[in-house]
Formats: sequence, structure tokens, C-alpha cells
Amino acid sequence: MNKIVVLAAAAMLAATGGIASAAEGRPDLLGRSTHPANIVHPKKKGATLVDQTSGGAGIGIVSQTFQSSFSIYDAADADAFVVPTGKTWTVTSIVAAGTYFNGSGPATSEDVTFYADKKGVPGAVVKAFPSVKGKDSAGTFTIAIPKLKLKAGTYWVSVVANLSFGGSPSGEWGWNDATDTGPHQADWENPGGGFGIGCTTWTAEATCIPDGQANGKDYELLGKSK
Repeated sequence: MNKIVVLAAAAMLAATGGIASAAEGRPDLLGRSTHPANIVHPKKKGATLVDQTSGGAGIGIVSQTFQSSFSIYDAADADAFVVPTGKTWTVTSIVAAGTYFNGSGPATSEDVTFYADKKGVPGAVVKAFPSVKGKDSAGTFTIAIPKLKLKAGTYWVSVVANLSFGGSPSGEWGWNDATDTGPHQADWENPGGGFGIGCTTWTAEATCIPDGQANGKDYELLGKSK
């Protein structure tokens, strides 16, 4: 096989979501859910501020911090939402439906980050909640959010699992897609460029990984609105 054919095959593999990558000893871009999301609400859930739990193609896009030896594959997924004019939200929890693949996990913890909107992509960090431990039901995280108030405007939320690729526990976690979408389609980034598809800064997820997923992420924000 000549060099041109080898390069073309590698490009096709990347474009189809890295199907063979786990067999080659590196992470995949996505996994497919074999069961419906199991949404488990907290006992004191409050009002539903955002509900994007409908539909989807059963695809989880990797959103994960790996061990240091795999850090070039660290990736994050984010979705946008709007706090209506004249309202202030107090966010108390997020329920993010996801899928484990290439291993069953569980994640050791999760990072939840809220961003301001910057011309249609995540901008400045509003509040970060690193290494929190939510309730994990087969890859669906219910995570308490302490003391977060958001004034009217457009924001982004990112949920990233902390989990090793190989070892115990191990695997990958992907944030599931949803038919519902907010003011912008979901964005994704892989700052270390390990997946070889670009998107080292926030880029529309469906542009980075066009594999039939819908535009939104499967999640709920819960809390109070006044």
C-alpha cells in the first residue's frame, strides 16, 4: 500500500469517529448507547430550568479527562442555554445523561463548568466545579451545584468525566446527544489534538464529529427562577 493510500485511509478513519482506535490502544471519539438514559432526579430537585432530554440518536460524544499519559485526548463537550430577560436563576443541580464505552467506568469524579457566551461559543468561565462526585446511574450523572446564580443572558455548561483509559476503573464517557437544542448547537474541543481532527478550540460538535448525532446535549438544569 503506497503512502497516499495509507494517509487517505487514516483520514477516513478519523472522519468516521475513530472506529478502530480502541483496538489500536487509544480512545474513541464516540460510543453508542444500548439502553435509554436513566434520569435520576435529586430528592429536592427544584424547578426544571432547562430540559433537553428528548430524542437523540443514542450517541455519546467523548467528554473526558484521561490520565496524564493520554492527556492529548482530553476533550470537552458543552451546550448553551438562555436565562430569560428579567429573570435570575439559582442553579442547584444538573442531570447529564451519558454513555460508558470501551470499559464500564465508573468515573472517579466530574468537572462541571459554566461559561459566558462569546459570539456563539463558550467564553469566560463564570463558575467551575472541578472534581465533584455526582450520583452515577450507568453513566447518567446527577450533580449538585452549590451557590450558582445566573442573571439574564446566554451561557454554556460543560460536563467532563474524570476517568482513566485502561486500568481499573477504566473506559470512556460520552455525553449523549438530544433532539432538543438551545440557542446554539453543542460545541466540542480537543485542545491536545490527539484525535487528529482539529477542533482544538470550541467548534460545533457536528462539524468535528459528523456521525448522525443531533445538535443538543441530553441534560436538565434544576433550581429556582425569580
